[in-house]
Amino acid sequence: MNISIRAPDWNSPEDCATLVELLDDYANDLMGGGHPLSSFTCQNLCHELAKRPSIVALLAWCDGLPAGLCIAHEGFSTFACKPLLNIHDLVTKPEFRGRGIARALVSKIQDLARERGCCKLTLEVLENNTVAQSLYAKVGFVSYELDPAAGKALFLEMKLG
Repeated sequence: MNISIRAPDWNSPEDCATLVELLDDYANDLMGGGHPLSSFTCQNLCHELAKRPSIVALLAWCDGLPAGLCIAHEGFSTFACKPLLNIHDLVTKPEFRGRGIARALVSKIQDLARERGCCKLTLEVLENNTVAQSLYAKVGFVSYELDPAAGKALFLEMKLG
């Protein structure tokens, strides 16, 4: 088994199609919401990602076949006064799960975060996604809390428009 990981070439229709296919697979999965990406997203995602230097995207192949995807974006920790990377999407195609694809993607994103001088990686995970939580714990992620007495941080959203 040969795993290779690299950033997509935003000028490559093949890389863009692979990225959209992998993300759509994730969106269709229960852990990704269970609904396909909109046609607008499919048509515009790569162009929009390419315009943002704060985005880090990685494609993973296993034995030459598209197997996984990681999309992260740079944020900033005011307390540390350093950048951070937030893993927004981490995807392994079902037929490649259990082969180390996600672990390899996290390892690569760690390396890129260190190169950027980031103080940490962050991510969100659904409470019932125990498989992903297990992986994240194994590679060193922990629940975020400033003080145990104050409790763990919650991830909230407010949709606009």
